[in-house]
Amino acid sequence: MAERTVSSARERHFGPTTLVLLTLPLVVLGGVIWLFLTTGGGLDLIPPAPVEALTIERTILKPGQIEVVVRNAGPDELQIAQVIINNAVWPFTVSPGPAIPRLKTAVVHLDYAWSYGEAYAIRMFSTNAIPFDVEIPVAFVTPEPDSKTFLSFTLIGLYVGVIPVYLGLFWFPALRQLGRRAMVFLLALTAGLLVFLGLDTLAEALELAAAVPGSFQSIGLIGIGVVATFFLLDAISRRQTETGRSEAAQRLSVAYMIAIGIGLHNLGEGLAIGAAFNVGEIALGAFLVVGFIIQNITEGLGIIAPVLRDRPGLGHLALMGLIGGAPAIIGSWIGGFSPSPTLAVLFLAIGTGAVFEVVYEIARLIQKDTARESMPLTVFSGIVSGMLLLWVTGLLIK
Repeated sequence: MAERTVSSARERHFGPTTLVLLTLPLVVLGGVIWLFLTTGGGLDLIPPAPVEALTIERTILKPGQIEVVVRNAGPDELQIAQVIINNAVWPFTVSPGPAIPRLKTAVVHLDYAWSYGEAYAIRMFSTNAIPFDVEIPVAFVTPEPDSKTFLSFTLIGLYVGVIPVYLGLFWFPALRQLGRRAMVFLLALTAGLLVFLGLDTLAEALELAAAVPGSFQSIGLIGIGVVATFFLLDAISRRQTETGRSEAAQRLSVAYMIAIGIGLHNLGEGLAIGAAFNVGEIALGAFLVVGFIIQNITEGLGIIAPVLRDRPGLGHLALMGLIGGAPAIIGSWIGGFSPSPTLAVLFLAIGTGAVFEVVYEIARLIQKDTARESMPLTVFSGIVSGMLLLWVTGLLIK
């Protein structure tokens, strides 16, 4: 029997023959691709028009200057031949060079005496006379990363994320006095809040996907972010459960995961607010700040719901509040100083995956808590109430 085991192990050994068998199809595939590219597959077709795509990453306005950061999203190298500002042909320079390789970025620099608060339309033509448009709805000096603006965006993040979440945590002592059915209702309410947040975050990611260069496959990027985050957090949760930790410790882990999911969502909110201030939409940015402050106080309630029957300690509560609220500061920095639609879509997708995984964990907690006594109407009313609560507060934001 031992001899058979050794023989079987030898047969399964990864040797040169196995390596050749694994590599040979890849070599043949490479040869087929080379043959197609060199011969055209027997089709002698010439495209009727060049395929070019230039996406606008961001615009930077300085006194007497306009800079447009662009990315070549087309299949071939692209070169800008002419720039028109408000129907006037204008001289320009491109750095690092006039030819922009595929998927690379460049900065189009214009010495132009723009006026504060005015709107400008910029049209750039490639050497193949293909136009690409840039709209500046409100001319406004782009915030630079100095100490003053850095502090301003930090305060915005505190107002939007940290303070409301901590105010929600202050409900902890009062909510501990509630009965078992009320705690199940609060868990369901938290699930409803997170379902709404997850759907809202996913909708924002899909909306921003249109601004992502086509080569980056924004829908696929969203799918990777959502799926990878969901299963990574699920694997971490299952690993913790398998270690034999107590139910109180497991509920504390769920509370931390809720804080992480909410924190990633607040990161997206910070990105939106910072980007609004970056392009001079001050009224919109202030409107978003006030709306998110009102909405985010409910997020603190969601964080503490799983641990209401336990005594997590002030240290845990303080850390969970920081995890849930502080990412809004990071988001406002990124959105305010270097807004990127690709990065924003990825962060929003990660937030979506985290939020939905936490909903799954809460559903497992509710199932445990209602194993002895079924409470379908309590769970239903909690979930619907949570979603309606955020829908109503969302009326102040959208």
